[in-house]
Amino acid sequence: MKTLAAALAVTTALAGVAQAQEIAEFNIGILGGENAQDRLANNECFREYVEEALGVPTRLFTPADYNGVIQGLLGGTLDAAWLGASGYAATYLADNNAVTPVLVKTNLDGSFSYFSIGFAREDSGITSLTDLEGRRFGFGDPNSTSGYLIPSIEIPRVTGHSMDSGDFFGEVVFTGGHEQTIIAVSNGSVDAGVTWADGLGEWEDGYNSGALRRAADAGLVDMNDLVEIWRSNPIPEGPFVLRTALPEDVRTTVTELLANLGDTDADCLYGVAAGETAGFAPITHDAYQTIIEVRQAQSN
Repeated sequence: MKTLAAALAVTTALAGVAQAQEIAEFNIGILGGENAQDRLANNECFREYVEEALGVPTRLFTPADYNGVIQGLLGGTLDAAWLGASGYAATYLADNNAVTPVLVKTNLDGSFSYFSIGFAREDSGITSLTDLEGRRFGFGDPNSTSGYLIPSIEIPRVTGHSMDSGDFFGEVVFTGGHEQTIIAVSNGSVDAGVTWADGLGEWEDGYNSGALRRAADAGLVDMNDLVEIWRSNPIPEGPFVLRTALPEDVRTTVTELLANLGDTDADCLYGVAAGETAGFAPITHDAYQTIIEVRQAQSN
């Protein structure tokens, strides 16, 4: 791991290489899950490090939905993004050479998995999925791994019914993102919802990292007002990807910046990673083969 001074020395040296290869700008896409202002604020520090290292204007983009990031990567208007596993699968299935997974967020215990967490208001009387028969269930985004893909596979195994509105649940709705789901449950717009968390640490903190932790840190919810009602099997954390067509030195520079961010700026890493983390570690395409197969099967 490099100190800040060492990291800047390496990246400054590479800046001239990036410019020589005519990288005019660098664009980072940020998935939905919280409001755009907070997404920008939590990632601004990383944007600044990348801009200083590459020596070109670096911008953050916060599309309204997950597909906006996927299409940006496929079309070449975005150069990097932290995708969910399902989002990576969608990108790969559309163009298997568009992006390269390079890093994955790790938990404090060294694992790189997380969970889809079903939750409801504590005063609702809902304690399990079976209590949701005939009720309104909220999901984040069709391209979200924890916000829809995994629940759509695992929840029917519990209920014995499909996810279609009116089959078991009264209505299945998409809220637009993880933060929106949390707020919708909190204010009673839906009876329950799903979101993502590492499942480590304490419930009252929103666990160590994830959408619940970010919402709790922001004061959007008091976790004591919510209760967990369901948890998926472990899901592989999505990869940080880079556009494959980028010059190799640019990809190396950005990868090293994120991999060393914990030593460089721990507060920045906390914001980028949505909570406590052991940092970002190397990952390859092979880690997502199962998710790709699931996604492909669902599209057939």
